[in-house]
Amino acid sequence: MKPDSAPQALLDVIDADAMLREVQEWAAINTGTANIAGLDTMAGILADAFSALPGEVELVEPATVTAISGEGREFEKPHGRHMVLRVRPEAERRFVLTGHMDTVFPGDHPFQEVSWLDDETINGPGTADMKGGLNVILHALKTFETIEGAQRVGYDVMINSDEETGSLASRGLIEELARGKYAALTYEPSALPDGTLAHARGGTGNYSITIHGRSAHAGRNPQDGRNAIVAASDLVLRIAALAGDDITVNPAKIEGGSANNVVPDLAVLRFNIRPKSTEAMNRFDGELDRALAAIKAEHEVGIHRHGGVTRPPKPVDAKAQRLFDLVKSCGAELGQKIGWQPTGGVCDGNNIAATGVPVVDTMGVRGGAIHSPDEFMIVPSLRERAALSARVLARLSTGDHL
Repeated sequence: MKPDSAPQALLDVIDADAMLREVQEWAAINTGTANIAGLDTMAGILADAFSALPGEVELVEPATVTAISGEGREFEKPHGRHMVLRVRPEAERRFVLTGHMDTVFPGDHPFQEVSWLDDETINGPGTADMKGGLNVILHALKTFETIEGAQRVGYDVMINSDEETGSLASRGLIEELARGKYAALTYEPSALPDGTLAHARGGTGNYSITIHGRSAHAGRNPQDGRNAIVAASDLVLRIAALAGDDITVNPAKIEGGSANNVVPDLAVLRFNIRPKSTEAMNRFDGELDRALAAIKAEHEVGIHRHGGVTRPPKPVDAKAQRLFDLVKSCGAELGQKIGWQPTGGVCDGNNIAATGVPVVDTMGVRGGAIHSPDEFMIVPSLRERAALSARVLARLSTGDHL
């Protein structure tokens, strides 16, 4: 197919029936982030599917990730392998396309099956977020490879197993693959069912603060104790006061304590922040250190800090805006109206943008109600969005559009 072929011709070469069949099969495999067996099955299926493209497929072991238990102990969390496809790594101009195979539905969740809501809509776990998006990547690239000139450029595809829990086991891999790329596309579902894209994003960080006090009898000698729950409560008030117009702070959980007549010697405080700018992110980090030092001194407790910002804020600079404009232009060529809006949500696009690579991160299917049993995917959007991505890649592969 010639690169200047009528964009509508792209739709003719995309097998919509095969796309739907594959999404239904993939959604039937439970891939909750903690379901390592299900993720292993899915990784193998994806590796087979993407081996149809002219590159090398690799299943990459996850990076080590630790968490803090309710008893204040650090432990290693298991994760599934990530799939990476590398096509024409020697090409001067290269792209990266990313998605995730995990869902928020664990293996014992009652939401496990795909059903039809109407003639154009299916309900099923991960259909929109994002088994449908993974299928769009596959068929967009198959279509792109039929376009004259595609062989002049290269690309990497990264599908991770842990996006829904922050991509801690794949963050380094994402950043490694993104660096030096000309542009990036990520396949989260559209921000709205009409196909609206997510534009600028805030960041996010998750923290676990372990406080070690000293136990004592609550009636005989409470003065000899150091109450970890009281110290944690003081810390909650201090960090909540750090919220502002450019950052939210959500103290989510305090764990610890025992019998009512014992001064508690352990507490674990868990909280989330959502900075809207890098400045807010860095400011909070310094203020948190000062708050922890004050709590330690004033309550005479030990403190251990775990976690931090996992996804920095994603502003849209001039280069990224040109990529958004290109996607909109390609959509218009295909009869698709593309708009965008900012969002407080986060995804792997945040980490890609932090490497300086322009990214549009909601190139997946149209759908909605994600992370709930009402999740749905609009079936015609499979072919629509595959054609959109193929057209974007074709335009990016010729000339200097960014």
